Amino acid sequence: MTRVLTAALLALPLAAAPALAPELSPAAAAPAAPAPAAERPVVVDLTRLDPRTVAPGGTVTLAGTLTNTGSETLSDLGVRLQRGGVVTTRADLLAADADTDPVTAVSTPFLPLPGPLAPGATLPFTVTATTADLGLGGDGVYPLLLNLNGTGDDGEQRRVGEVRTHLVQQTAPPAAATSVAWLWPLTERSHRDAAGDFTDDGLAAEVAEGGRLDRALAVVERLPAVLAPGAPAPTPVAPVTLAVDPALVEELSVMAEGPYAVAGEQDAGTGTTAAGAWLERLRAAAADHPVVALPYGDVDADALQATGLGAALTRTLPGAPTGEPTGSDGADGTDGDPDASGTRPTATDASPGPAGAALLADVLGVAPRTDLAWAPGGALRPDTLATLRAGGVERVVLASSALSDGDAVLGVPDGTAAARASVPADDGPVEALVADAGLSSVVGTADTAVGGPRIAEQRYVAELVLVSQQAGTDPAGQSVLVAPARGVDPDPEAVAAMIADTALPGLRPASLTDLAAGPVADAGTPLEQAGAAVLDPAGLGELAAAGGLRDDLAGAVVGEDPATALASSDAALARAASAAWRDDPAGFLAAAQDVRDTVGGLRGRVTLVAPADGTYSLASSDAPLVLTVQNDLPFAVRVLPQVRTRDNVGLTIGDLSAQELAPGQRTTLEVPTQVRQSGRFAVTASLTTPGGGALGDDVAIQVRSTAYGTISLSITIGAAVLLGLLFLRRGILFLRRRGRTEEELPDGAGAAWPPSRSPV
Repeated sequence: MTRVLTAALLALPLAAAPALAPELSPAAAAPAAPAPAAERPVVVDLTRLDPRTVAPGGTVTLAGTLTNTGSETLSDLGVRLQRGGVVTTRADLLAADADTDPVTAVSTPFLPLPGPLAPGATLPFTVTATTADLGLGGDGVYPLLLNLNGTGDDGEQRRVGEVRTHLVQQTAPPAAATSVAWLWPLTERSHRDAAGDFTDDGLAAEVAEGGRLDRALAVVERLPAVLAPGAPAPTPVAPVTLAVDPALVEELSVMAEGPYAVAGEQDAGTGTTAAGAWLERLRAAAADHPVVALPYGDVDADALQATGLGAALTRTLPGAPTGEPTGSDGADGTDGDPDASGTRPTATDASPGPAGAALLADVLGVAPRTDLAWAPGGALRPDTLATLRAGGVERVVLASSALSDGDAVLGVPDGTAAARASVPADDGPVEALVADAGLSSVVGTADTAVGGPRIAEQRYVAELVLVSQQAGTDPAGQSVLVAPARGVDPDPEAVAAMIADTALPGLRPASLTDLAAGPVADAGTPLEQAGAAVLDPAGLGELAAAGGLRDDLAGAVVGEDPATALASSDAALARAASAAWRDDPAGFLAAAQDVRDTVGGLRGRVTLVAPADGTYSLASSDAPLVLTVQNDLPFAVRVLPQVRTRDNVGLTIGDLSAQELAPGQRTTLEVPTQVRQSGRFAVTASLTTPGGGALGDDVAIQVRSTAYGTISLSITIGAAVLLGLLFLRRGILFLRRRGRTEEELPDGAGAAWPPSRSPV
C-alpha cells in the first residue's frame, strides 16, 4: 500500500490531473462522460486563489485568464465550481489523485462570461463562492474543478476548458506545529575545459536577467521579511539553506574579474557585469540564509564510487581532510595542466576539497557548512555513503523515493511525518535528512503546472496542511524537508510564496539543524535506482583512465602534498564528473576525454632532451652516458631513467636509481656504462614514474666509442706480449746455434764463417 502511495505522490497530477467530475451543463444535472482533452481548446491560467486556507463562512475567489488555442470561435461561455469529497489525510489525497472518475459532491451554478472567444483570444475571469455555496463541512482538503462550458461551430454546448485545484479549510491549527525546512540548489554545469578555459559563454546568460540562475536567486530575494519581537531588524519569513557549488562561484569570480577568453578568442566573454552583480546578490542572500558547500563540481558521487574513483570523490568534499587520501579504493580524477594558461585570477588557484569551502567563505563572506552532502537525484549507494563519511560528511540528504520505507517520512498512510532518519552504509548507519519527494516535485514543476504556478502552490499548501493535521498532540511534532532538483527553473513569485506559506497556522519555518534534532522515521534502506539518470559509461571509462594517470603521477610528486600539487587536475576531473552531465552523454564524453588528454599532456612535460645530432660519444671505456632531462611541471618529481641497448653487445648499462627533478629546471643525469669494444651502439632512453608510468617520449641515441674496452685491451696487450715472446725465442735460438757452430770449426776458420742465410 505504501509503495503505491509513493508512486502516486511522485506522479503528482499537475500536468495531467484526473477528472474531478463529469461535465454538468446548465440544462442537465446528469453527469456526462469526460470529453477528450483535444476537445477542450481553452487553456485556463489561474492567477489568483484566495485565501490559501479558508475558514467556515469565508469566501473563495478564483481569477485568471482563458485563452482559446483552438480554431473555432466559442460562444455562450459559462464557468462554475465543482468540488469533491473531503479528504483528511495525505494518504486519502494521494488515493483521490489515482481516482480517474471521482464523484462531484457539490456544484455551483454556471456563471455566464462575456463572449464570444475567438481563436487566439484571451478573456479574464473571476469566480467567487462562499463555503456555504460549496457545501464545505469539516476541516480538510476538498478537490475542486473549475469547469468552463461553451458552444462551438456545431452549436452544441460542451466542456471546453478546465483546471483542477484544492480548497483547504482549517478552523484551528493543531496543537503541535509541523517544522518545514527548505534546501535550495544553486548549481550549474561547468562551462570550462580541463585547463580552466571557457569553452562557451553560456553561464553569462544563466546569471543575466531572466536566466535560470537569476530566477533561482530571485526566489530567496523575494521572500517577505518579518520583524520578530525584540529583533533589531526584519528577517526573511523562513530560513532557506542555500546549497552552493564552489566550482560555480569560482567560475563566476573569474568572469567578474574582467575580460576573459571564450573558445580561444580573447576578451570574447560578455558576462563580467552580470557575474559580478549575481555574486553581489548571492553575498546578500548568504548574509540572511545558511549556506552549505556542495562537493566541488557537484559531482555524481555514486558514479565516481562505482567507477573506482572513491579517492577522487573524497578530494571534492568540502570537509575532507587535507592531504592525499591513503588506502583509496580506486584511481582518482585529474584535470589538466596546472596553470596551463599562465597566470590566472586568484579564484582559480583555489583547489577543491577544503579549499572549496574556503573559496565560498572568501567570496561570500560566510562560513559554509561542510558536514552535509546532498545526493544528486536523491539517492546514494551504501558504499558511497561510507566514502562520504570518511571524507568528513556527518549527514546526507536523500529523497524519500530513494528509500525502501520512504512513505514513513511522508506521514502516510497514517503515521507521523519525520525528515530525520538513519540509513545503512557499508561501515555502519549514517544520519540522514530525507526530502519529501512529492512536495519537492511540486516545487520543481511549478512553472509547468497545468493551470499555472498558483495551482502548484495550492497543492503544496494542501499537502502540508494535511500533514500538520496528522500531528496530534505529540510535543515532538512533525518535520518536512523540501529540496527541489538541482536544475530547478522556478517561477520566483510562486516559489517565494510557497516558502512564505511555511508560516501558515500549524506550520513552523525551520532550518536543517532544527530537523536534525527533530522526530525520527524508519525510512528503510537505499533502493536500487533502476532507470534513473546516470553518467554515460563511455565517459566514465575516460574518467577512470584519467584517474589512473593522475594517481600514477601523484606517486612521483616529491617535496609537497600530491593533492596540492595536482589540485588543478583534481578540479578538472570533478567538473567533468558533475551530475549535471547526466542528461548530456555527448557533452560528458567530450569533457571526460578532455580531462584524460590534459593529464596525458601533464605527464608529457617531464621529458628527455635528445642530443642535437642524435649521437653521443664516450671518451673512455667507463665514461658515463650523460642524459639531459627537462621538468616543466611546477612541482618536483621523482623519475626512474631507463636505458636499453640493442642485444646488449659491446655496451653495458649500469644500475640506475630514482632521480629527483626540480620544478621548471633542466637536469643532467649520469648513466654508468662499460664499453667492451669500440664502434656505434643503438641506445633507447626513457623516463617513468616510480609506479612505471611513462613520462614524455622515448629518445633514440647513437652512442659512439673509440676507446678500447676491457676485452679489446686485454687482447691487444696479450698479442703484444706474445709477439715479444716470439722475438725473444728467436733471439735465443739464434745465439744457441751460433755457439755450437764456433765450437765445431777448426782454428783460423772464423774468417770463412758462412752467412747465416742462404743468398738464394
